[in-house]
Amino acid sequence: MTLSIRTKLFVVLSGLLLFFVLLSWGLIRLGLEKYYIWQKQDILLANSKLIDELYQGKPEAISLELERIANTLGAGVIIFTQDGYIKYSSFTRIINQKIQDTPPAPALPPRPGQSRRTPLFPSRRPPYELKSKEIIDSRTVLEMQQDLNLRIEFMALERQLANNDILIIRQPLAPVSESAVAAAQFMAFTGILVLLSGGTWAFLVARRFTQPILELNRIAQNMACLNFSLKCTVTRSDELGELGQSINHLSEQLDSAIIELSRKNQQLMADVEKERALDGMRKNFVSSVSHELKTPLALILGYAEGLKENVAGDEEGRNYYCSIIIDEAEKMDKLVKDLLNLSQIESGLFQLNRSDFDLLALIGGMIKKYQTILAKKELTLAVENTGCYYVNGDILRIEQVLLNLFTNAIEHADFARVIKIGVMDTGNKIRVSVFNSGQPIPGASLDKLWTSFYKVDKARTREHGRYGLGLSIVLAIQQQHGNRYGVENTAEGVTFWFELDKAGKI
Repeated sequence: MTLSIRTKLFVVLSGLLLFFVLLSWGLIRLGLEKYYIWQKQDILLANSKLIDELYQGKPEAISLELERIANTLGAGVIIFTQDGYIKYSSFTRIINQKIQDTPPAPALPPRPGQSRRTPLFPSRRPPYELKSKEIIDSRTVLEMQQDLNLRIEFMALERQLANNDILIIRQPLAPVSESAVAAAQFMAFTGILVLLSGGTWAFLVARRFTQPILELNRIAQNMACLNFSLKCTVTRSDELGELGQSINHLSEQLDSAIIELSRKNQQLMADVEKERALDGMRKNFVSSVSHELKTPLALILGYAEGLKENVAGDEEGRNYYCSIIIDEAEKMDKLVKDLLNLSQIESGLFQLNRSDFDLLALIGGMIKKYQTILAKKELTLAVENTGCYYVNGDILRIEQVLLNLFTNAIEHADFARVIKIGVMDTGNKIRVSVFNSGQPIPGASLDKLWTSFYKVDKARTREHGRYGLGLSIVLAIQQQHGNRYGVENTAEGVTFWFELDKAGKI
């Protein structure tokens, strides 16, 4: 099982804390007593030097200082001469007494002004075992002694004073050992408290330290899933804060880059689809042109061969053959001109020659040209919303748009055989509509009408002289003008419309 960084940090901090607690306890357990003894040696030596400096051969002159030193150290202080007379003893407060070889009687503290000689050592000195001996200098010796009766260790410092008297400071080591043991026990007790409080502290530190790391990890995981909505909220001023700001900046940059890449990818896919559509349209266009040219060419070739073979023996037959050839050649000429016109407009090489003109005058002139055809086909024409409408555009191309929609209405007018031309002001534009009664256009064909060579009614024959290019030319001209166009089915028929710019707006 993989441990989290928070758990690892908590374990490491707690382990370090436990190590230092145990190290401190071990050092106290093993070295504190030795350190105390070493310190006591220095204290005994310092006090012996102090007594040596103060002592002038009369202990009663420095008795208070001697008593203070004895009480402070918890040690016994003895001063005696080289011939065995005790001048001072902190044990019984003896001053100026003779050491005898026989057991002394219990000594009482001397009365003020009284001087007694009470024998003390050496023959009755308590039995002891010398543990170690260290010569400090020519006048000072330090001994470690084991009292065989009391079974207590003592530290005894013997120093020859400046006047040749002997100073002995004897301190028991039991308090030192007890202090070391007490210190070790206290350290063990406090160590437990330190471990408990330190463990809590380590947990809080690990949690506080790893919280921004976990947050950055969560943000990085979301970034890996392309989710850049999460932002780092770490407000620290250290390296983690800088890392959080860098993560936020990286997230924003990646988000922008991916959005831009997605946009370009969509645009590329759209371009690919457009290219595929154009390739399909190109293939369909070539196929449609081939199909449209194949029939007239076959007729021209057939009738020309008939003339060559003199199939039509009389003048009337030859004239008929020639009229067929001329009619088909004119249809081919119109098809080629429409194709060239459409190609020229779609290529963008043709520049519009814009000007302001009277739209109704243009409509009226077109209607005059087709009065005969309308009468022949028994069609009723109505012009709605007459008035004064001045528009801006290339008048020749607008006339071509209007003519294509008008002839298309003539060709498909049915039922009531009505054609209506309407003009309406939409606010920013002028809309021209051409309505013809008849069958509505199927919904699936509404968007395909503007494709070259597309025919809704496949049954209509080519004898009408139409190849499905008129609406494609309308589309190209309107796109070049930057205006809209469209077709709508109504209850009575079909309405084609296109928009024009108002005069003075360009």
